[in-house]
Amino acid sequence: MRRLPGLLNLSLVVLSTALAAVPLARLAAADGVERAVTRPVAPATGGFQKPPAGEDGSGTTADDKSARPGDDPFPSSGITLYERMGSTLPPAPREKPYHGPIDEAYGAFQRGLYVTALDKALPRAQAGDAAAQTLVAEMMSRGLGILHDPKEAAFWYGQAAQRGDPAAMFQYALLLMEGRYVQRDKTKADDYMRRAAEAGNASAQFNWAQILIADHPGDKGLKLALPFYEKSAEQGVADSQYAVAQLYIAIKDLEPAKKAKAREWLQRAARAGYDTAQLDMGIWLVNGVGGPRDYDEGFQWLKVAAMRGNVVAQNKLAHLYINALGTRPDPVEAAKWYVLSRRAGLPDPVLEDFYLGIEDDQQKKAIEAANRFRPS
Repeated sequence: MRRLPGLLNLSLVVLSTALAAVPLARLAAADGVERAVTRPVAPATGGFQKPPAGEDGSGTTADDKSARPGDDPFPSSGITLYERMGSTLPPAPREKPYHGPIDEAYGAFQRGLYVTALDKALPRAQAGDAAAQTLVAEMMSRGLGILHDPKEAAFWYGQAAQRGDPAAMFQYALLLMEGRYVQRDKTKADDYMRRAAEAGNASAQFNWAQILIADHPGDKGLKLALPFYEKSAEQGVADSQYAVAQLYIAIKDLEPAKKAKAREWLQRAARAGYDTAQLDMGIWLVNGVGGPRDYDEGFQWLKVAAMRGNVVAQNKLAHLYINALGTRPDPVEAAKWYVLSRRAGLPDPVLEDFYLGIEDDQQKKAIEAANRFRPS
């Protein structure tokens, strides 16, 4: 091996307007109820800051003019739902005993007795029961116990939404946004999304926050959206946990107590399996964002995200292997991760320079390792 370049120093991207730039998409939730979420675009994230003097073993200092130091340590841009609680935050309160009437239709649905559930729910839905209407709509939209009929499902979602059922208002808002089986109506969709969010629907809270940011660019939108992200995050929505962490860092005049919890929220999203949160968790730990630097743990989080196929994490992992941050130096592993990220369309002149500088047999081993790689 002929040489190893120094640590890459790229500025990290501020979140401020990134949330508004990502379009809403639809994703099925763990309980079978669809919800609209955003997924970030992998490129255009930042790199690592220069470590303090002596931390990388190079003897360089923070004033080294030959390096390219990054800007303020903000995380990468971008912004799924259940059982995603971290151990460092307070536990959820104990559920209160329920002494009300038992909903036999929902009970049958939860046990997989769909025909029985429909038989019990449909008469109630026809009589104007909003909860039953929502259940009928859900079963029709998924073809459970009845022929799949999304247009009829949209009708029942609309009926239940008019009667104020939060889940139905959320679902009907999605239909109105996209103009599927109903006429597109953004004003009406926004109204239903807001009402569902205010009624406590976690997915609606996330999406209403997204809408607020899109409609109010800049700090105003972030501040309007934050309370809804926070409520949704507390209910376990990983996208919202990620957003809360990002906003706690991005909003300059936020109270210090909240800023101090930014890393905790990001960690919860990362533990939930959200790969972009895992990527940022690694970058935050390496750069010392939201807490002290921890190269070892930062390396581990970046490796988790890289193993799952996150292209940016693969790129950053290559830099850690080159510079022995959180791991021993390994030119073959560094080259492997660079080859994978380069194949995915993420160029990096510094890594390309490194790759061309290693021995031919190391390049060959790296390519063979990249060919064997399968996301876990």
